[in-house]
Amino acid sequence: MSTKAAEGAAPLATRQRRRRLPTELSIFLVLVGIALIYEVLGWMFIGQSFLMNSQRLTIMILQVSVIGIIAVGVTQVIITGGIDLSSGSVVGMTAMIATSFAQSSTWGRAVFPSLTDLPAVVPIVVGLLIGAAAGLANGALIAYTKIPPFIATLGMFVSARGVAKWYTKGQPVSGITEQFHFIGTKAWPVVVFLVVALIFHIALRYTRYGKFTYAIGANPQAARVSGINIEAHLVKVYVIAGLLAGLAGIVTAARAETAQASMGVGYELDAIAATVIGGTSLTGGVGRITGTVIGTIILGVMTSGFTFLRIDAYYQEIVKGFIIVAAVVIDVYRQKKRRKH
Repeated sequence: MSTKAAEGAAPLATRQRRRRLPTELSIFLVLVGIALIYEVLGWMFIGQSFLMNSQRLTIMILQVSVIGIIAVGVTQVIITGGIDLSSGSVVGMTAMIATSFAQSSTWGRAVFPSLTDLPAVVPIVVGLLIGAAAGLANGALIAYTKIPPFIATLGMFVSARGVAKWYTKGQPVSGITEQFHFIGTKAWPVVVFLVVALIFHIALRYTRYGKFTYAIGANPQAARVSGINIEAHLVKVYVIAGLLAGLAGIVTAARAETAQASMGVGYELDAIAATVIGGTSLTGGVGRITGTVIGTIILGVMTSGFTFLRIDAYYQEIVKGFIIVAAVVIDVYRQKKRRKH
């Protein structure tokens, strides 16, 4: 290449880099676009505003906060190149077990009559430990037996749901204390989601934990050569994902004031969808919590918008599936483009 050609190519490459929007900004613009489309369709077909209804937006944010908590853990798993299909079932199992330690003595059918009126910290700790134990089982199987993450977490998906049903023979657990219920009242689920997101945004971006997580997902061989204990770190990542699924189960039960074995059904797919929509690559090594937060809100806006337009729930699932596939296709295209550069 001549000197003039090289000089001309450099400014061109610089201009291309400048024109490329940050991933999070691109996703945020998609969010704005979807919201505006619903606003226009609302006035056209319903005669109402989608964005100006504060009650609808509040309900939407509260609903997606639980998915968001799970998605923060799922994001870290996917960055390592793994997957977690068990989080929805862990939510159900955790909700059942934790709530059984949060029952009031005024409730006549307590699971443990001698363990009623306990401080809220007891069921919270129990729930977190149950979630972490599920994550530990996932991580140990994946790291030390080399079972593919899809199979290991699919096994936990089935087992955890079975435990949730077996725990009270399919009966719901109700009669919780006011102290435990408080966790799910007002904006507390949103606060929990945002605090969790902030903590792990900092952890992934500024700590050694984050560097190791990205390194394993980007190139496991290089990570091992550089001295990273891949097995131990993978266990840590899956424990955190299980812990956050447990936290989501606690918040879900506290909001509903009851726990049922069916809680959390489909949550794992919603969390994966929010993560992928938020720009996390299923091939590993790429992703940010900020993108996942925006992806979670996009998922919530879409679901709320479908309900607002009175679109049948079956169509919502079909569209959600298309969106997941489209997000993966875009990610594959983005990865190919990145490798060329």
